Amino acid sequence: MPSFEYQVKDKTGKDLKGVLDAADAASLVKQLKNQDYLVIRVEEVKKMSSFLSIQSGPVTKKQQGKSGNVKLDDLVVFARQMATLVAAGIPLIQSLDILAGQVDKEQFRVILRKMHGDVQSGKSLSEAMTPHQKVFSALFIHMVRAGESSGRLEEILDRVAHYLEKSAALQKKVKAALMYPTAVTIMAFLITFFMLSFVIPKFATIFEGLNAKLPAPTQILINVSNYLAVNWWWVLGVIVGFVFLFTQIIRLPAGRLVWDSFTLKMPIFGPIVMKVAVSKFSRTLATLVRSGVAILAALDIVSKTSGNARIEKVIIDLMASVKRGETIAGPLEKSGIFPTMVVRMMAIGEETGELEAMLTKIADFYDVQVDSAVSGLTSLIEPLIIAFLGIVIGGIVIALFLPILTLTQHIK
Repeated sequence: MPSFEYQVKDKTGKDLKGVLDAADAASLVKQLKNQDYLVIRVEEVKKMSSFLSIQSGPVTKKQQGKSGNVKLDDLVVFARQMATLVAAGIPLIQSLDILAGQVDKEQFRVILRKMHGDVQSGKSLSEAMTPHQKVFSALFIHMVRAGESSGRLEEILDRVAHYLEKSAALQKKVKAALMYPTAVTIMAFLITFFMLSFVIPKFATIFEGLNAKLPAPTQILINVSNYLAVNWWWVLGVIVGFVFLFTQIIRLPAGRLVWDSFTLKMPIFGPIVMKVAVSKFSRTLATLVRSGVAILAALDIVSKTSGNARIEKVIIDLMASVKRGETIAGPLEKSGIFPTMVVRMMAIGEETGELEAMLTKIADFYDVQVDSAVSGLTSLIEPLIIAFLGIVIGGIVIALFLPILTLTQHIK
């Protein structure tokens, strides 16, 4: 019977190593998992080859992945596959080795290789993730750490994947709703700017040959066009400078707070931003609490992942209140940001000990609300865009043809 060298972690997180005889590596992994150990590494002593490992060596051109940043969808696939491998009893080192060999993006492959080396040297999975916080969020790392401590890593990883899937779906819905009006508005602006700067001056030359007084709309249009024809580069520079200045201002903490506060109250888009923020807050907090993360640590993570400076400030104030022994619902109601229904449901959840269940229901409810709001926004924006294009483009066309109609009347 072959001998295997193993490395595991117990429930307290302590590393344990040893050598045991077993029929094969899979049998030993199953035996160790039955003893509530988290299996890190299993290697046969004689051959020193890893169970289910991928042969190491230089990466060929065929093995090289695509370039590009690691996206949310990549993390969903990683968490889901990692949960499957861990649940199947495959040690963490071999699981990371397998996933590193099949990811598409080279950047992600390099990160997984580094994590593989860190885990092989004795670090936990959460410790191996910590240096790569640009890819793995604080929520991801804390949940993995909670899974390692509780011995339910595969369950936590599956929960992370479910959370990331919901978050990705929500982001895609909002982006899809904003993509169409943004694209049409930009195109309308560019077309109008091009006509005023380069097309209308040619008509102005024709109108000068008529030796007739032009209608007021046509004269105003030509004056604007003549100014843009000479100073278009200056006007464009002012617009670009304004956009650049605005982006720099909202990067400042005070500027970001003012802008994010405005987005929560702005007409049309404000209610959608609020619903997205409430859904994200509720689902993130519910996922962390269910995974065993302490409430203060969970609130700290939620504040950093909220994506809105106003919401982040409310959560930071909430943390101070919780430290003083207050409930969560009370400070949220005082903030005046969260809807009354959300605050009341959270209060009931705290009283009954079902906070995570209530938070999940809130998140599911607001996901549906976001769907309805996005559909309504799309239905509202389409006629507004058509009306805008009709007024602007139609106004320009009418102003151009007014002199021709006036000349025709004089001829008659």
